[in-house]
Amino acid sequence: MTVITKITTQQKNQDRFNIFMDYGKGEEYAFSVDSDVLIRFQLKKGMEIDEFSILEIQLQDDIRKAYNQAINYLARRMRSEKEIREYLAKKEVEEPIVNEVLHKLAAQKYINDEEFAFSYIRTQKNTTDKGPDLIRMELREKGITEGIIKVVIREYPLEEQVEKAIKVSEKLMKKSSKESQRIAKQKAEQLLLRKGYPFDVIHLALNEADIEKEEDEEMEAIRYQGEKAQKKYSKYSGFEYVQKVKVALYRKGFSMDLIEKYLEESKNGGGKNATGETI
Repeated sequence: MTVITKITTQQKNQDRFNIFMDYGKGEEYAFSVDSDVLIRFQLKKGMEIDEFSILEIQLQDDIRKAYNQAINYLARRMRSEKEIREYLAKKEVEEPIVNEVLHKLAAQKYINDEEFAFSYIRTQKNTTDKGPDLIRMELREKGITEGIIKVVIREYPLEEQVEKAIKVSEKLMKKSSKESQRIAKQKAEQLLLRKGYPFDVIHLALNEADIEKEEDEEMEAIRYQGEKAQKKYSKYSGFEYVQKVKVALYRKGFSMDLIEKYLEESKNGGGKNATGETI
């Protein structure tokens, strides 16, 4: 048995206390505890405690420290159980203590994966342009079970998915004025896939979106791409030059009719004409 000889408040943290004990060689620092642990074990000067009690006090103090870390982490936003587990693991908290903290947080209703998942999906669909598949993947990464995901994903109905996908498509098309309509639509489809929209939603969105280019808009796009192709293949002439320009524009998504129209138009411009002759 040893005796507590002094208890002092830490200068930098008023909620922690230094415990001093007499081990037979005079008073010396033994350990520190949280105020909650101090009260729980009713620690005071002159109290006799054995080695087992000291180990139990230190264990409970470690749990309390990890608990406080978790609470501070939760103060920023809601977290899943896996997020808290990984956070405490990075803080080098031992697994038995992590389990104890998670049990306590769940009992106090500070963590609930289903509530977290509902909150997460509502936030994502209201503040981002992510599709349901991407949100599902993110929830899985946060440790949410498939059963919960299946329930909460109903918060993102098909109508909202299509509406958001249309907005994403139309926004991209405005930035794709110098692309052919076919390439612009392909880019829109690829973007929607990356953002997590399923194929059926993409199909509906692209059919409903206002992304059809007028003829003059498509003509402006081919002029832009055509000038680039002509500069690239300016070292060629005749049939070889024309074919290379045609192939380049076809790969850019323009129809052969429009390509022929552009090449006919270019006869009246500078550089090389549609036959590849310098004019």
